[in-house]
Amino acid sequence: MTELRMRMLQEMQLRNLSQNTQKRYIDRVSDFAGHFGKSPEQLGPEDVRSYQLYLIQERKLSSSTLNVAVCALRFFYGVCLKQDWNVERIIYARREKKLPIVLSPDEVVRFFQAVRSTKYRVLLMTIYNTGLRVSEATQLKISDVDSKRMTIRVEQGKGKKDRYVMLSSKLLGILRDYWKMYRPNKWLFPGKSANRHMSPASVRHVCRIASLESGLIKRVTPHTLRHCFATHLLEAGSFMFLIANHVR
Repeated sequence: MTELRMRMLQEMQLRNLSQNTQKRYIDRVSDFAGHFGKSPEQLGPEDVRSYQLYLIQERKLSSSTLNVAVCALRFFYGVCLKQDWNVERIIYARREKKLPIVLSPDEVVRFFQAVRSTKYRVLLMTIYNTGLRVSEATQLKISDVDSKRMTIRVEQGKGKKDRYVMLSSKLLGILRDYWKMYRPNKWLFPGKSANRHMSPASVRHVCRIASLESGLIKRVTPHTLRHCFATHLLEAGSFMFLIANHVR
C-alpha cells in the first residue's frame, strides 16, 4: 500500500466514514490517477475538470455516480493534501429527478414466486416489509429481531445510526419458519460461511435473475422493494398478507 493511500485511509478512519464509503473513495481516486497514468499529487484542477468531462461524455455515468467521484476528489485534495487551490472548483453534477419504479401487489407476488432460494426470498421479503437497505438486511443478527416489541433493530445503518423498524406479525411468522428450516446461529442471513453474513452483491444478483424469470417488464432491484414498501403503506397499508399467502 502506498503512503498516499495509507494517509487517505487514515483520514477517512479518523472521520469514521463507513467501510463502503472508504472503498468507493479509494476506487474513485485510483481510477482518476489511472486515467492520466500519474500520481494524483501531480494532478490539479484542470485535470479534475477533464476527468469529469470524460466520465460524462465517454463513460456516460449517472449524476449520482459522478458525484461519488466529486466527493472522493474533494476529500483527497481538500483533506489529505490540503491543496492551496479551492476544492470547491470541483463541481457537483445536478441530479436527475426520476420517479421510482413501483410494483403492483400482483407484480410483487410474481417477483417473489420467481426467487428460487428460500433464504434469498425471505431476505427480499424482509426488505419489502421493512424498507431496509440491502446492506442493512444482510447484516441483521438473530438478536436484532424482537418479537416482544415487534421491532427489528438496525445497527449502524446509513450515517452510522442505529434505529428500529416495525416487525409485522406476518413477517415474524415467515422469519420463524425460515429459522426452523435453516437454524442460523449469529447472522440472520449467513453467507456461504456461517461466520459471515450474506453479501449485498449476491442479493442483487439473485434479484436480477428473478426479475428476468418473473417476466416482468419493470426492472426489480432491492431498492425497488424499498420503494414498494413505502408506496404500498401509503396506498392501502401493508400487502404482506397477500404476499405471504402466495409465496410461502
